[in-house]
Amino acid sequence: MSQDSEANFEIREEPVGNLEAYAEIPIAFLVDSVLLPVEPPQGAIGPRFDEAPQEPPYWKDYDADRGNHPTDWPKRFDTSSWVLISAWHESVRIGGIVVAHGCDGVDMLEGRDDLAVLWDVRVAPEFRRRGVGAALFAVVEAWAQARGCRSLKVETQNINVAACKFYEGRGFELDGVVPVAYPELPNETQMLWYKDI
Repeated sequence: MSQDSEANFEIREEPVGNLEAYAEIPIAFLVDSVLLPVEPPQGAIGPRFDEAPQEPPYWKDYDADRGNHPTDWPKRFDTSSWVLISAWHESVRIGGIVVAHGCDGVDMLEGRDDLAVLWDVRVAPEFRRRGVGAALFAVVEAWAQARGCRSLKVETQNINVAACKFYEGRGFELDGVVPVAYPELPNETQMLWYKDI
């Protein structure tokens, strides 16, 4: 699909049936800070957060949450119209984004045909902060625009500070904060990010 010669990786579109191999890329990260809500300044619009240290730090692995492993998704959703955009270094998959679009039964899609949801984003630890995520996002934007999408949406949590900063840096705006979205994870706040494309 496209290639980045400086970092030596290639971006490819794959069938979403390759989720088992895709899941070999670890998604775990160290939670050493969190975003905590603060009172916005008078006249400010939208939620405000400050970054605070997490003591003690701990490891979070979304794949370990019940029903959230990539191989579980086809059991819960019709993934036939989903796509997997992957980054490869030589013959090794080093990152990817799974995109949900044009399917029923996925609340995150809000019943919209012009919205694509970045269902899962991951980059192998040794390739993080080397431009892989940015290259994947550029290809996903083009993929979504070619299918008539006007917006991208992605969900994360207040414990994933690096992801929140990354999405904000890619032009996403925080447009939804749900403190009680995960009853089984009371210390995590859902954060919904949108980007017009």
